[in-house]
Amino acid sequence: MTTLSPYDNMSPVAQAAYRARSAAADIAPLPRAAKDDALLAIADALEVRTGEIVTANAEDVARAREAGTSESIIDRLTLTPERIRAIAADVRDVAALPDPVGEVVRGSTLPNGIDLRQVRVPLGVVGIIYEARPNVTVDAAALCLKSGNAVLLRGSSSAYASNVALVRVLRDAVGGSGLPADAVQLVPGENRDSVRELMRARGLVDVLIPRGGASLIRTVVEESTVPVIETGTGNCHVYVDAQTDLDMAVDILINSKAQRPSVCNSAETLLVHKDIAADFLPRALDALAGAGVTVHGDERVLEYAEGSKATVVAATPEDWETEYLSYDIAAAVVDSLDAAVAHIRLWSSGHTEAIVTTSQAAARRFTQLVDSTTVAVNASTRFTDGGQFGFGAEIGISTQKLHARGPMGLPELTSTKYIVTGDGHVR
Repeated sequence: MTTLSPYDNMSPVAQAAYRARSAAADIAPLPRAAKDDALLAIADALEVRTGEIVTANAEDVARAREAGTSESIIDRLTLTPERIRAIAADVRDVAALPDPVGEVVRGSTLPNGIDLRQVRVPLGVVGIIYEARPNVTVDAAALCLKSGNAVLLRGSSSAYASNVALVRVLRDAVGGSGLPADAVQLVPGENRDSVRELMRARGLVDVLIPRGGASLIRTVVEESTVPVIETGTGNCHVYVDAQTDLDMAVDILINSKAQRPSVCNSAETLLVHKDIAADFLPRALDALAGAGVTVHGDERVLEYAEGSKATVVAATPEDWETEYLSYDIAAAVVDSLDAAVAHIRLWSSGHTEAIVTTSQAAARRFTQLVDSTTVAVNASTRFTDGGQFGFGAEIGISTQKLHARGPMGLPELTSTKYIVTGDGHVR
């Protein structure tokens, strides 16, 4: 009699998910030392096989240039020996982090003598769908392995050669350290059919995490039958209050907008209290001009732009909801702190909002009323980051409210289960 393989009649994507599920079951009970050894092996392998990775990456970069891809995207796509060394260092940093698996979240002895503990456990199989940043391939694999999960990686076709090379190195290192190589897999296929199938692999994949632009995230959230942790776009705001330190406000604005405008925690909208606008806006506009930022201003901002060095254009309704990811910022004058909050509630993506103020009462009210993953007081929006928060590498920044919110480190890649220990107890 012929015995059917569990892979018979399965698509390549389903087969990968099935293997990942088996690998996840094997990794979940492993001690920290076993997972850390695999991570250190990955870091070493990345450095030893840098030439192989750079050669593959050069294919993607050449193809991107032929397609007329913008230099900012090409920069995010490019891997150099220096960048690979930095990625390897990040993996070693993840290995040094505490292992969340097995941590007791809460526990007690019930009145009937039963011992009750809620402990952290891996999520299982984590699918990552992301765009042209091959460093995410390694970051995601490292974080998933450390937290006891298997990972299915689906990067963009623009980084396909790079991701194939990286996953080959990762799998060799993981398998060589004694862990199942199938804990790290690249989802088969380069077209959108494989993405759709991954999004519908409910029962094989435990959670999906999209990383990329608004269109990608919206598609995964709306079309997936697998649970999704939504990593949102960053329409972040800086509000300058009536009572403020002007120098500090200018510094925070420029850092929030121009330090690295292509990332989700850069500021996209400036709101200025009307009582401080005459003193602040001329200085702010000149500083933005010096940073090469174009301002999309409302009528009151346009009035202050006369004689300024800044490039200021009239804002449209679309500007208030736009995540520019470029040297552009929307700007408006508001009548009060509450008006600023109302604007944020209407247009924010729920990522990060900042207030610059010397008033403790204003800071307290702003933090109470604004409902975003991160609310900064007298600090740049650029601090919303797992590394800056001391979490090590991050898998993404979640803008949802269930399970994980804000920068997602290792604990956010776990769930919990209850362990009930009795001594012959019956109910």
